[in-house]
Amino acid sequence: MPAPEKALRRDHISPADAKYRLDRKYLLGAIDVAAYPVPSTREQRAAMYHIVLPIAVAAACRAKAVWSARRGRRRLVALLLACSLAACSTPQIDVPTARAQSATSALSVADLTAQLPLSGGITMSNAALARDFMELTFFLESGRALPRFTRFEGPVTVRIAGAAPANAGPDLARLVSRLRSEAGIDISVVTTAKSAITIEFVPKRQIKAQVPNAACFVVPNVTGWKDYRRAGRRANSDWTQLATRSHAAVFIPSDAAPQEVRDCLHEEISQALGPLNDLYRLPDSIWNDDNFHTVLTGYDMTMLRAYYAPELHSGLSPDEVFSRLPAIFARINPAGNSGGVLPPAGATPRAFVTAIEQALGPNATPARRRTAAFRAVQIATDHGWRDTRAGFAWFVLGRLSVRDAPEAALNAFVQAAAIYRATPGARIHAAHVDMQLAAFALANGRAEDAMALVNRSLDVAVTAENPAMMATLYMIRAEALQSLGHAAEARRARLDSGAWARYGFGSDAAVRKRSAEVAALANIDARQN
Repeated sequence: MPAPEKALRRDHISPADAKYRLDRKYLLGAIDVAAYPVPSTREQRAAMYHIVLPIAVAAACRAKAVWSARRGRRRLVALLLACSLAACSTPQIDVPTARAQSATSALSVADLTAQLPLSGGITMSNAALARDFMELTFFLESGRALPRFTRFEGPVTVRIAGAAPANAGPDLARLVSRLRSEAGIDISVVTTAKSAITIEFVPKRQIKAQVPNAACFVVPNVTGWKDYRRAGRRANSDWTQLATRSHAAVFIPSDAAPQEVRDCLHEEISQALGPLNDLYRLPDSIWNDDNFHTVLTGYDMTMLRAYYAPELHSGLSPDEVFSRLPAIFARINPAGNSGGVLPPAGATPRAFVTAIEQALGPNATPARRRTAAFRAVQIATDHGWRDTRAGFAWFVLGRLSVRDAPEAALNAFVQAAAIYRATPGARIHAAHVDMQLAAFALANGRAEDAMALVNRSLDVAVTAENPAMMATLYMIRAEALQSLGHAAEARRARLDSGAWARYGFGSDAAVRKRSAEVAALANIDARQN
């Protein structure tokens, strides 16, 4: 995945030439439960519960609230959570009366979750796949154009070097098996001293010293870490100068959590093999800067199968590739021949990318990061987007508002949920929003709502193969069950969480820390009563 265009040391390869996966702590992909405020004074409690209804939620749910000074604040929290549970996704809803609002707040969990399901999957038209292929293939994330098509020609070998974690070998084997069966690539793991792709495990501190924001990255025409350090800015390590791909090196922290290692393997090996760009508008792809997808999807495998189609070879111009894509996609995606869906694209302006990068970057104050997130939301609104770009802008704003402006955070999450749940292919995105809303529900003493949000997200997290997310959802479920007096079921949920947490978070200490943070959320409401 790409990182913000931060300058590296002068003697090393620029971010435009190396492909990155951003560190998860910058992407805010997991719930930051520690950020949810624990109110200690009457004024802080009032601020926590004084949730106003801004334009964002009015546009999503068209609900106008009437509340008393005290009891109604909780009623409005319930109304907003009800809006998200009902997944209201269109602005054409009548404004409810005060009586209707009370009825909405009293709806059962089953009623709330049944009203609007997630948008189902779609069959993309081959025209849409060809359009995406060209944008993914012939541009870098920096916007620089690639003059020619490049790929590995012939069998591709992969080897592991350095102090590899225990899960690296098995996870690589599973990935290679998928690439062979789903993408049709002739790729295999070897134990020889040389290979087409070298995966070298390096201590995280060394990677951070070179590329501060990156969790992992890939560089062409280098054979390992020492070679990368010597490479400087030599032309053959610039993606735009390649005539073909002969070898590349992927660098992953040796001390990363098992899931981070697996995620890096999927993204960096796939981009060593194929497309080099990432697009915010792709809902069902690992090649999206939002990092919601952690493993290669069916869409990604279709693109890689096209990348290694016999009709293509290194050295072709963009026009030559484009002319061959209709026949390629007609063969590998026959369902797309009947039309399918051609979602609107529209170029993503650099100003939006810059705003998101500034919002997620580590070098700005919280206020400046929130300002950047507001700017991204405004750009999305000005362009009329209702796709994953707009959803991500709202999601980032919500994540950055939790600590200092919980009312704004809740409203942003509801808006993101409305967009994601109406977007085909964005099930995992909607589930991430549900996880955030479940934290709000738990902190507000609404255990049933927290359970409903968790329950509809778990299957999505399982399908997306996201153990860290699954573990956190089970932790929230455990605390909700405990607060409802179901101690035995809460213990089972904690056991379920433990089965995934070690893989997702990497160490017992990290698991205990996350568990304690989620437990603290459940205690917020208890301290107020």
